[in-house]
Amino acid sequence: MKSIPALLALLAGLTLAGGAQAANDQQNKMATCNKEASAKSLKGDERKKFMSECLKKDSATSSAKPTKQQDKMGYCNKEASAKALKGDDRKKFMSDCLKK
Repeated sequence: MKSIPALLALLAGLTLAGGAQAANDQQNKMATCNKEASAKSLKGDERKKFMSECLKKDSATSSAKPTKQQDKMGYCNKEASAKALKGDDRKKFMSDCLKK
């Protein structure tokens, strides 16, 4: 019977830790988007629009590059699609992107 309260305490701790990680991820994303907006010298409505779009982006498309090959492929594919690359240009881009 003592194991049930211990298990509940463990689950509660894991839930809180997951929430803290999500908060840190969001803070990091906000900081990254803010740096990009500042680098582009965006102001007013342009900055608001950029920040909104940047914060909505999937974390896989953020400036941090994924390390696993499948994640890398997904990241590079999204980038190539966003740039509307086709044919040889897309192949070259994908090759260069996957080498990073």
